[in-house]
Amino acid sequence: MKTKFINGVSSSPSMSLGLLVTENALQVQPDTQEDCEELVRSDQPDPDTRRRAYLWCREFLHGAWKSLAEDLFQITIIRGGLSNKLFLCSLPDSLDCVGDEPRSVLLRLYGAILQGAEALVLESVMFAILAERELGPKLYGIFPQGRLEQYVPSRKLDTCELSDSSISAEVAQKMARFHGMRMPFNKEPKWLFGTMDKYLSQVMRLNFTRESHLRRFNRLLSYNLPQEMEMLRSLLKSTHSPVVFCHNDCQEGNILLLKGRQSSDKQKLMLIDFEYSSYNYRGFDIGNHFCEWMYDYNCDEFPFFKVSAQNYPSKAQQLHFIESYLRESDQGFDGLSAEDQMKLKEELYVEVNRFSLASHFFWGLWSIIQAQLSTIKFGYLEYAQARFDAYFQQKKIWAV
Repeated sequence: MKTKFINGVSSSPSMSLGLLVTENALQVQPDTQEDCEELVRSDQPDPDTRRRAYLWCREFLHGAWKSLAEDLFQITIIRGGLSNKLFLCSLPDSLDCVGDEPRSVLLRLYGAILQGAEALVLESVMFAILAERELGPKLYGIFPQGRLEQYVPSRKLDTCELSDSSISAEVAQKMARFHGMRMPFNKEPKWLFGTMDKYLSQVMRLNFTRESHLRRFNRLLSYNLPQEMEMLRSLLKSTHSPVVFCHNDCQEGNILLLKGRQSSDKQKLMLIDFEYSSYNYRGFDIGNHFCEWMYDYNCDEFPFFKVSAQNYPSKAQQLHFIESYLRESDQGFDGLSAEDQMKLKEELYVEVNRFSLASHFFWGLWSIIQAQLSTIKFGYLEYAQARFDAYFQQKKIWAV
């Protein structure tokens, strides 16, 4: 989902690897009407990004790409990325392929690397492994600023489609298969609180100077976030949840509906975007997915997202997902009595809803940092507020 993009100012993100913000606060002024008017998204990249995209495609791809003239190079911005900038790069219709080269590729430019150089390397290795296993798009090129991926004819799901019973069941199955993979990464569950500890430390050192930003930031700090995180740590320490290989960002923008497939087809979806994937608690991955039912990022006006708290899945919707998940992940599930099946479903229901608190806290911290780092036009502090609002609402129910 979700980091400052390389926007042509810096030639490489490597200078900021491991750093969350620069030492000096950004010098910004109180809000003006012009500030609001500038929050309009363009569908075309800036000239420098276009030039670099052309060179990457010519250098990393083969066939017709090698002789492609720059003025014939086609590139458009793909909407929806909150962490990375996405572009569709294509050959013109007038130019024939000379071999098996792709006519179109996806260019992904990394944002601010909030998780450090090691995470970037691991994500690249992971992407290559999943591509080889045909569990994700092919990898055509990789470089410090990003990579070239297979463009999969598809569309991203809309938020409202997550509640479709057929889609929800398949997401559950896909997630169960993802959790069942063995990957060559550290299998200790350090990622969740290790990352949140780093995020919180950085948040506590941030300094906003724009009036509206400072007001919102101070409200968030008033929640005593260090104390809240210790409470959350204690709650989840007492909540049993198996450690599995998790996607950690299974929201609608990272789920593709493959072209030519109908919502009634059994295999119609593909999970993408593995930059946050790691060994982690099962409850977080499922709980995080349920939280995403509430947030629609496909909005053209500031703050570029909408919250619908009533769309958090009902118990019946959650149990539908959980049953599909358990049927895929537990070979003995179908052989259990109805009573034993319900016991497993109820236990997982409690597990994922407690871990949903961690989802709100995690992305809330992440979004505060993004508010200072990111060049993407998005209401990050508003989003952080929305996530912490949901956190405290859910806490009343599940932190008991």
